[in-house]
Parts: sequence; structure tokens; C-alpha cells
Amino acid sequence: MWITPEEVLLANALWVSERANPYFILQRRKGHGRGGGITGLLVGTLDVVLDSSARVAPYRILHQTGESQIFWNIACGSSRKEITEHWEWLETNLLQTLSIFDNDDDITTFVKGKIQGIIAEENKSGKAQEDEDPGKFREAELKMRKLFGMPEEEKLVNYYPCSYWKGRVPRQGWIYLSVNHLCFYSFLLGKEVSLVVQWTDVTQLDKNATLVFPESIRVSTRDTEHFFSMFLNINETFKLMEQLANIAMRQLLDNESFAADRSLPKPCKTLKNVSALKRDLDARAKNERYRALFRLTQDERLDGHTDCTLWTPFAKMHVVGQMFVSNNYICFASREEDLCQLIIPLREVTIVEKADSSSVLPSPLSISTKNKMTFLFANLKDRDFLVQRISDFLQLSTYSRLKTFAPLKHNSFLHICHCFQENPSPSTPPSLPPSPPVLGLGEMPQNQHYSPSLPTAKKGLLQIYQQDVPEELGPKVTREKMKEESWNIHFFEFGRGVCMYRTSKTRELVLNGIPESLRGELWLLFSGAQNEMATHPGYYASLVEQAIGKYTLATEEIERDLHRSMPEHHAFQNEMGIAALRRVLTAYAYRNPNIGYCQAMNIVTSVLLLYCTEEEAFWLLVALCERMLPDYYNTRVVGALVDQGVFEELTRECLPLLYEHMQDLGVISTISLSWFLTLFLSVMPFDSAVLLVDCFFYEGIKVIFQVALAVLHANMDQLLSCSDEGEAMTILGRYLDNVVNKLTVSPPIPHLHALLTSGINPPPEIDVFELIKASYEKFGSLRADVIEQMRFKQRLKVIQSLEDTAKRSVVRAIMTESAFTIEELEELYVLFKAKHIMSCYWGASSTAAERHDPSLPYLEQYHIDCGQFVQLFSALAPWSCGLHTNTLSSRLFRLLDQNKDSLINFKEFVTGLSEWTCYTTACRLIESEFDSFEKEKPKDYKYYLRMWAKEKEPKKESIKDLPRMNQEQFIEMCKTLYNMFSEDPMEQELYHGIATVASLLLCIGEVGKKFTNNGSKKTEAQLPSAVDALQPEREDSSGEGGSGQSLVSKALAEAQLETPPPTAAGSDEEAKDDTSVSSYSVVSAGSLQCEDIADDTVLIGCMSGDAVDRRQGSAPDADWSITFEQVLASFLTESSLVDYFEKKHDIQSKITACKSLRAVERQTSTSSDHDFSLNTH
Repeated sequence: MWITPEEVLLANALWVSERANPYFILQRRKGHGRGGGITGLLVGTLDVVLDSSARVAPYRILHQTGESQIFWNIACGSSRKEITEHWEWLETNLLQTLSIFDNDDDITTFVKGKIQGIIAEENKSGKAQEDEDPGKFREAELKMRKLFGMPEEEKLVNYYPCSYWKGRVPRQGWIYLSVNHLCFYSFLLGKEVSLVVQWTDVTQLDKNATLVFPESIRVSTRDTEHFFSMFLNINETFKLMEQLANIAMRQLLDNESFAADRSLPKPCKTLKNVSALKRDLDARAKNERYRALFRLTQDERLDGHTDCTLWTPFAKMHVVGQMFVSNNYICFASREEDLCQLIIPLREVTIVEKADSSSVLPSPLSISTKNKMTFLFANLKDRDFLVQRISDFLQLSTYSRLKTFAPLKHNSFLHICHCFQENPSPSTPPSLPPSPPVLGLGEMPQNQHYSPSLPTAKKGLLQIYQQDVPEELGPKVTREKMKEESWNIHFFEFGRGVCMYRTSKTRELVLNGIPESLRGELWLLFSGAQNEMATHPGYYASLVEQAIGKYTLATEEIERDLHRSMPEHHAFQNEMGIAALRRVLTAYAYRNPNIGYCQAMNIVTSVLLLYCTEEEAFWLLVALCERMLPDYYNTRVVGALVDQGVFEELTRECLPLLYEHMQDLGVISTISLSWFLTLFLSVMPFDSAVLLVDCFFYEGIKVIFQVALAVLHANMDQLLSCSDEGEAMTILGRYLDNVVNKLTVSPPIPHLHALLTSGINPPPEIDVFELIKASYEKFGSLRADVIEQMRFKQRLKVIQSLEDTAKRSVVRAIMTESAFTIEELEELYVLFKAKHIMSCYWGASSTAAERHDPSLPYLEQYHIDCGQFVQLFSALAPWSCGLHTNTLSSRLFRLLDQNKDSLINFKEFVTGLSEWTCYTTACRLIESEFDSFEKEKPKDYKYYLRMWAKEKEPKKESIKDLPRMNQEQFIEMCKTLYNMFSEDPMEQELYHGIATVASLLLCIGEVGKKFTNNGSKKTEAQLPSAVDALQPEREDSSGEGGSGQSLVSKALAEAQLETPPPTAAGSDEEAKDDTSVSSYSVVSAGSLQCEDIADDTVLIGCMSGDAVDRRQGSAPDADWSITFEQVLASFLTESSLVDYFEKKHDIQSKITACKSLRAVERQTSTSSDHDFSLNTH
């Protein structure tokens, strides 16, 4: 590319001149390309260590005039092609012009001006592209693709200088982090180190500091560990590694993660040397933190944030914090945790005012809402831009339209007033597959399964089935009313609804228990479900009408569990409660088929229905499954397993003595799963567990961890004295069953664990409020960000452990049906899955969803297409068929693809590969030739009746069911075998054997024509005598019977010429060499001179040149055919062929060679062939 002219004093230092003219010199950097000696070796090392290959291109053009010692660098290039184009342009356009000038200074001024003009023109036309893809980063991406053989689809995210510890010696080089791979490259003094690790293979990612590896990052896989250190910014690198590894784990879980998120925001200012993908990933991380902090929906995108202060009327002070603006919300979080938090939906905003600044209140901004609340922000750095962004979002909001807009004037207010639609048009979030049509507020389908007039659509089940309070509960009722009054005072002081100020006082009220009358409202508020419900009116009703009546696996499981959901509660002992539960669970299963239904969802949903209406319970379930407990309720309960690992890690840190003992007993993994999946609802009395649900909706998962640790701590002494798992489970079960809520006003509900308390001395009761208080006192230091960090580490372990379990399940299921060992099957499964995943992120003929169905057994989940099968077949097949390999593998693929969907699963793949490498190889080869040309016939009703009858009979595989092979198929089979024997040590004997077999089969086919109706009509015109037909080695045979033989001879002659024609001068001598490729035993007699025919040559087609010419255009004989039994019997007559196909092959060596195609690590000790260039040719 052209560059701004730069002065160069030493033109030949580290550079070699390749072209020159009176005005310009084209130079190549030493160490680039072949050779270079010790100087080139040192320069190449410096280029790698100092990254000068990215800053200094390997080619450049200098401008020089006369005897001047000053040179000007005007162009550089990463490839010879690029620099040559610039050189030719200079010679064509400037040489003649420069010869006119008399003064050297004028020449230099003209050249510099011309180059600057070209650069300005290029910048004008390609400015946007340069901003998005800086030149230096682009060169690094090209270098990565060349060094590691990556395709264009693999995108580089970022690259960093670091050291890779190979043994005890650090190798300084560059680490390249792409979307799917971690790559490292180093070249020091002739020593080359290259490393490629797929993110899907990473099992652990740690940042640590030890004496051996100071401030290093450890990347662990199933096989080895890699250490990287000496980063300029280790925190940034590690965070990016975490993101990429997390994305890879999501890809292993579901197919949707393969689709890139195109809606991420782009920063307004260009960041040099940072890819657009890196900025998008940074934006994604900020979005995730923003949504988790304020419990917002998954489609919410953060636009920006700024420091500011918020006036808090309840405290009469300005609180320092940050304002966050997204497409639907304005949020505020104080710098001091729990001091103040605020969420303002834009649908609630009525006025945005920009007031006059003062020394007391600089840059104030006032926001008013529909419920008459006003929020005053100040100390905004860029208030005008912020107001404009809020104005833009208000105009674009689906739920509002701009009513008035007062233009800005000096010292005036900006009023943005808008009125809301009476019936806002509903919207379906983009993450809903499938997207059902949504009904408006006033619309209801004709066949109603859900109606606003239903009792459960107006209030919770607890209100419907509320019983009279016994007199002895009078004091408790009074205390309950005092709680309600405390909340009413809080609402008056801090506001009510979604715009309420959330402070430490709010948390204190939650910890003291939410009144039953307010529980549903506050659950919706704290979980963020209220926002989703408000923005999607009618959505639940629409889902119910579409989902009810449809039979799926999820609905079957729901029906089975309906009567197991809190059967002890009177609200679910009648059809009203059961029907409401059915509608909510079925609607959610229809909304999110990836989750569908999972056990434990029924228990949680039944509790939600007690305090909320159906629609509210539905949106609470959405918030629970998709945001607050991610991946908890999918088919493999990954989220619960991840949190189980987090709980074990927290136990090891907080209760180390108990952790060691519990690990020996194996108790933690048993208890934690049921505790987390049901939020203690299944292991604790209902009135006590619901208080934990209160805290969970406000604080998140940290409360569940705190309480679980508090339970273990309270029973530590007894647990340490346990000798087995059963005793420990009994202790914990008794304890949890006696956690009581003494302040509840509801009648007692029998608990499922009541049997545990039976006995002479029941354990003492534990007050749930004391348990919660103890959990905050002892373990309240837990932070949400620390838990998320732990979740990431555990997610790697859990998902990789599940993948290993899946691999073992697959191997166990198929090991009895294959010829491979367990170790070989595991290696094949890894290769097969790697091909599947690679096709998902590098593109293929079908989508990831078509290739991976998590609902299927592990054996049938992953699929590959024909192209990928050809690649694996070529690498793993025991014989190479030259140019015929693709044809043969395609035939085998069609044979294995029994359902004709152009995809095969692992079982089909192993079946084909196993039979290909065992005794029946020859049979399968011939079968593939028979089946590959089988024609589809039109099917009538008799065909389907026969098929139905056959289904009733036991299936018996028989080779007699194969169709007959015609002459064209026979020729193709001979070509395949001809190529298969190439380069075999016994190739001459094999060629002799296949020639004999081919001649015998030709004669058998000719004789067979006599016994067919069609053949008998043409016997006199087309067939030689039976005697001639039975003499395959008769050299002077002639007549029509030779037509089939001549066709096969021609085909084999073509097959032998499939190798590229020689171009060297000595090709004639090589052709006459009896060990060359062309000296096959199977030849056409008409194509050789008499002196070229060896003594052992078998002539299968002896015809004159004229006869051959006459047969050039002859078509295969349509009446000629042979059976599979005839082919197999003919093969068994040749011992060389039998020995060849019965020979056992070492599949392990093939697997090792296949894995080396994407080598994990390689090292060479020479640099003579090393090329430092960045060109892609």
C-alpha cells in the first residue's frame, strides 16, 4: 500500500535490493523468504519478538534522486504481488514524467506530492473500511491464517505479545485469539513453536501467579496444560479468553449460539488496532452486566453510561453513581452498593427537562413519569448529547409517540412530552421461537382456554381458597398488618411500582418477610417480570390458545407431574388449581421449546400461582428460567450442576474441614441439586421456604448459597461425626424439616418430610428468620460478580464432563457392533464431533440445528454431510484410491445414508468404517457398486402393501436382495479397484488378479445373456460362440462379444492415465520403466506395441486398431449383467485379492495421522523454508 513518504537514512540496513531504476528501488527485507544466512535468521527473530512484521512489511519501494544519500519510503507490501503492482504503476505512470525535470529537488517534491494525493484519494473512498478494519490488525489476521491454516471464515478477535512455557524455557511470541481457536506462534533463532487449541477443548482457564510461572494464564485441555505469561495487560487478555471459552461452551449446549449476534452496538469513535469483533464482545460483556444488575430482558442493549448524581428526596442528599441508558430504560446505580438503585422505563416517562446550571447544581436533568414522580440528575458531563439520545429512544419506542417537542433555546427548558396509546400494540421479543401471533387487549379467540374472567386470571389461588383465620392466630394477623403498614410507608417515601427507589431499607423489609397480600406484586417488581408483562399484553393468552391441545413430549411430562405439585395444599386438590398450573406450564413449554418442561418447574410454578395470577406466574417463570436461574431447567440441568460446583468451591473456602469430610461421603453433590432446583421448596416447610423465595427475587442466587452454607455450618459437628452418606442426609433432612416460620398467618400445611421428625425426641425447631439472619452475618460477604466468576470456571468443567459422559455412552452403545476397541471408538467420536462443530462455525450445506438435535440419543445427535465424510474417509480409510477416492467415498456415503437426508450420524459412520476395515470389505465395496446405481421406480399401492407386510416379518439381511450389476457399474468397479491397488507393494500381483477376475466376470455376463429373454433374441447378432466366451485368454477372439471387453479395457486404460501427464524430459524413459505407474498388468492390447507386452501381461481386450476405433463410441451392453454371488465367487478364486482384503489394518495410526492435520504443537529446527511474509498465496 502507498504510505506517506518517510525519510530513510540507511537504505540497505536489513534490506536487499531486488529491482532498481534511476528514481526508485524495490527492496525485500532480510529474513523474509528462503535463505538469508545468519543475518536473515536474526532479523526474522527480531520481527517475531518485536512484531516488526506487522509494522514493517517485508517489501518496500524507496525513492532516490541522483547522488543523494537520502531515500524516501513511499510504498510497502505484505506480498510480492502487491508490491509488484505498485512498482509497475510507477514505471508506467511516472518514469517518463520524471525525466522531464531538471532539478532533483523538483523530482522529489513531485513524487511526494503525487503519493500523498493517491493516499488522500484512497482515504476518501475507503475511510469507513479503514476505520472498521485497521491495516495493522488486518495484516495480523492474514498472518494468523497463513501460519495456522485457518479459512476466511475464522475471524481474529485480538492478538497479544506473550511467552509460552515449553518445558522450563519460555518462548517469546504472539498469542492469537480467534472466535474458535487459541493460537500461539514463536520463531526464535531457527526454533519454531506453533500451538493451536480449540476453545471447545478447554476444560479449565485460570489466572495465577507462582514462582515458576509469574502472573501467568493456564489453559487446560483433556490432554495437557499450557502456560502463558509476560503479558502487557494480563487482565484484558484473560477476560477475552473467558468470553471466547464461554461462547464455545454455549455452542456445545445449544445450536442457537452458532448464530452471531448482529445487534451489538458499535462505539462512535474508532479504536485503532482493535477488531470490530473485539469491540462487539466488549459490548456484549457490558450488556450482560447491565441486564444482570437491573434484571432486564435479554434483548435490552446498553447504549452508554455516564457518571452523575441523583437527588434522593428520602435522604435529602445527592447520591454519586452512574446513569445507564438503553433502548427502553434509564437506570441509576449508586457507587456505594445498596445505597440507591433506580429503574425508569421509557414507557413511563412523560417529561425530560434540561434546567439551568448553577454552582450548586451543575448540568441538571429532570425526568418526570406517569405516576407523578420526578427524578433529578446532575453533574452530567455531556448533557446535550444525553438528552438527544433519550429523545431518540422515546421517538423510536413502540409504546409511545412524540407529542410535543420544544426547540432548544438559551436558558430554556426542553420538554419532551408524549402520550401513550390506550391499547399499545404488543410486541414479541425476538428470542421467541416460534413467534406466535399476539392478540391485543380486547381480542380473545373463539375457542377460549384462558379468559380474563377466570378466577385465576384475577387473583392468586391463595386468595381464592383463603380460609377463615383461627382465633389463636390473632396476634400473628396483627403483626402481618403491621408489615403491610411498614411497606405502605415505604411506598409513600420511596415510591411504588417499577420506578421505586431501591435502598438498603428495602432489603431490610424483604428480609423481615413480605406480606402475603403484597408478595405477588413485589416478586414481579424485583424480578423484572413486571416490565415484560407490561410490554407484552395479550401474549400469555395467545400462547395458551395455541399450546393447549397440542401433544408433545413436554405436555406428556406435564400431565404426569400435575398432581405431584404440592398435593398437600388445598389449592391443588381441585381442578381449578390443576388447570391453571397446566396452562402456565404448557404455555411456557410452547414459548421455549429448548427448555420445554423439566421436573421441579411444577413445584416452583405452583408456589407462584398461590400469590399471583396466571399471567403474572407465567412471566415470573420466564424470569426465573431465562435470567435468574440460567440453564437450570434444560434437558441436562447444566445450570444446577454449575451452581453445585460453585457451592462445593464455596464450602471448601468457608468450611474447609467439613468440605473434606463431606467429599469423602459424597453428600454435597446429592443435597445441593434438590436445594437449588426447587429453591428449598421441596425440602423445607412451605411457609419457611417462601421467605427464602422472597429474598431470592430481591438478592438473586447469592441468598440460596448463603442459606445452604448456613445450614451446613449449623450442623457441622453432627456432620463431622457421620460415617456414611445416609446418616448425613438424615441429619440435614431433619434439620430442614424443622425450619419453621412462627409468624405465618396461613394454616399449617403437612410437609413431605414429616416422617423424618417422627420419634421419641424430635429435633428442636429452627426459626427461619434466625437462619436467614445467620446466613447474612456469616456469609453475607458473597458478591454477585464473584459468583459469576466461579460459575464460569465450573461451567467449563460441567460441560466438558457432560461431553465425556456422552462420549462414554456412545462408545458403550456401539462397541458390540463395531470392530474397533474402546479407545479407538473414543478417538473416532472426537474426530467426528470436531468435524460437526467445525461445519457449524465455518459454514456448511445445512444449518447447525439440522445437524444437532439435543433431544435425540447421544449416538444420533451429531451429523456430518457428504463433504465432511469424504474428508474423514480419505484420512481414515485403509486404502487410498488416488483420484477415485472421492467417488468411492461418495458411494459409501449414499450407502450409509439410509434415510436419504444427506447426513449421517456417528453410528452410521462407525458402521461404514468398521465394515470397511474388516473381513467384509470386499463385499461392502461391491455392494456399494450395486446400490450406487440403483434406480428409483414409481411406487403403486401394491408396493406399499408389500412393504407393510414385510414390516410384520422379521428382517433378514441377504446379499440375494441386491440388484444385478450392469456393464456400466462393472466398469466403475474395475476403475475403483484399479486405483485402490496403486502404490501397494504387491500391486503387480493384484493387477494380475483383478485382470483375471474381470475377464472371468465378462465371460460370465456374456453367458448369462443367453439365459435371459432379451438376450436370447439377439444371440445370433451379438454373441460369439459359447466356446469362445469361455476362453477368456484367447488372443485372437473377435466379434461382438469383444465389445464389453473393449469397453472395460478402455475404462482401465483411462483409469491408468488418471495421474497427471509427465512434463519432464525423461518422461519417455519413465514410461518404459516396468516399475512405473503406467506399467500395469491390466492393459488394452490395442494400445501397446508387441514389444511392450510383458510375458505376464493378461490381455483382456485383443483387437486391432481399427476395431478399437470402431468401438470408441459404442455404448455398454444393456443386456449384460452379473449377480453379487458371481462377483464374490470370482474374487475368491484369486488368493492375492483374498489376502489383500483379509489383511488387518491399524486404524490407530490413521487416527493419529488425521489428528495431526490440526496439530496441537509442532516444532522444527530449521528456518530455510520459513517465510515471514503475510501474503496469502
